Amino acid sequence: MSDLIASTAEEPKAKICDGSRITLHFALLLPSGEEVDTTRRGQPATLTLGDGNLLPGFEAALIGLQAGDDAQITIAAAEAFGERNPGNVQIIAKDRFAEFAEDQPLELGLMISFQAADGELPGVVTQVFSESVEVDFNHPLSGNDIVFDVSILSVEGPQARQV
Repeated sequence: MSDLIASTAEEPKAKICDGSRITLHFALLLPSGEEVDTTRRGQPATLTLGDGNLLPGFEAALIGLQAGDDAQITIAAAEAFGERNPGNVQIIAKDRFAEFAEDQPLELGLMISFQAADGELPGVVTQVFSESVEVDFNHPLSGNDIVFDVSILSVEGPQARQV
């Protein structure tokens, strides 16, 4: 009679690769530690790597991680929300804001949406002059390295590689 041997080896965990379906908690932090966004006080996020829900720099940081991994990865500004582009700061004649100014006065920090050919373009008022307004169309986080604090809860998908 043969003895039965029970295997105690764990099943290999799927590593994140393009096409993986991932459930995770994350926080986006500035290098100072200031929290910009997080899922940690609510429901985790679920996404498919490569579906466009994350910027490419954040997706690249996830490659190779697996369920149970916790990581704090610094994403360089260029790979996160981009470098600040001085060309994205525009001076616009104040009379173009006449319709908007009826609802709210033009003031520093005010976010305004402009209609663009491919949808809406948000901008932030950075200066108000007597005849014009300076509007910054850069992403508010552009020019900042971002600390991507992530906890991988699950990884699945037909394209996920086994370790």
